[in-house]
Amino acid sequence: MSYNLQVDIDKSSGFCFGVVYAIEMAEDILDNEGYLYCLGDIVHNDEEVERLTKRGLKIIDHEILKGLRDEKVLIRAHGEAPSTYQLALENNLTLIDASCPVVLKLQNRIKVSHDSDEQVLIFGKHGHAEVIGLQGQTDGKAIVFQDLAELDHVDLPAKFTLYSQTTKSTDKFYHIKDELISRGYDIKANDTICRQVSNRYEELENFVVNYDRIIFVSGKKSSNGKVLYDVCKKYNDSSYFVSTVDEIDQNWFAANDKVGICGATSTPMWLMEKVKSALEQY
Repeated sequence: MSYNLQVDIDKSSGFCFGVVYAIEMAEDILDNEGYLYCLGDIVHNDEEVERLTKRGLKIIDHEILKGLRDEKVLIRAHGEAPSTYQLALENNLTLIDASCPVVLKLQNRIKVSHDSDEQVLIFGKHGHAEVIGLQGQTDGKAIVFQDLAELDHVDLPAKFTLYSQTTKSTDKFYHIKDELISRGYDIKANDTICRQVSNRYEELENFVVNYDRIIFVSGKKSSNGKVLYDVCKKYNDSSYFVSTVDEIDQNWFAANDKVGICGATSTPMWLMEKVKSALEQY
């Protein structure tokens, strides 16, 4: 049976400027030198990481970094804690710093708050690379939480400063802020969510309502991918999350369906185009 699917890719999906910047930096060095170390996955998308590792990108963790000497190491868009820069000095490492400017600005603001003896709270994902870098600006003293329930067991001061990981949901951030204020806390709240990310909520709302089915393409490690997929699901119940072409199920579709493809800020356009080609074969 031929499904005769009509398939479109969302024009506003794909890499944000921070990811584009990091990948272009990596590719330039790979073209010239043949290899480059990268601290952590350059982007939370396994397919793109695999493409770049085939070109010579060597993904390392902080443990391997400690033993590295006299090499170039890429800092990805998520940014790093001050301790990483200190280690680079000690080990004579050249850091190719592709930290996103939005993240760097947030790191600086958090450092200023901490240096002013403010208690810092960060709404973010535990263990996320960006959050580790943010918490590092406070010598690990910032309180990180993923949802409000975690704060029920924390003895919070009457007054504190609230920040957010750049890829979190704006709605959720403001809900948390309002709830904490209603509990009587004196809060200095800083909406530090990247507008290139938050603007995509509305763009996705407008996109997904025009299709019978939505295929949302994202790496499973992407925080931003989870948030944006929830937006798709909210406005089009026939939305499916896939990381690779192999995860698509033909049974999701009916003949002549209009199918929309979209993705996270860490999803490469070539991968969405690969999904489109596969669907057009059905």
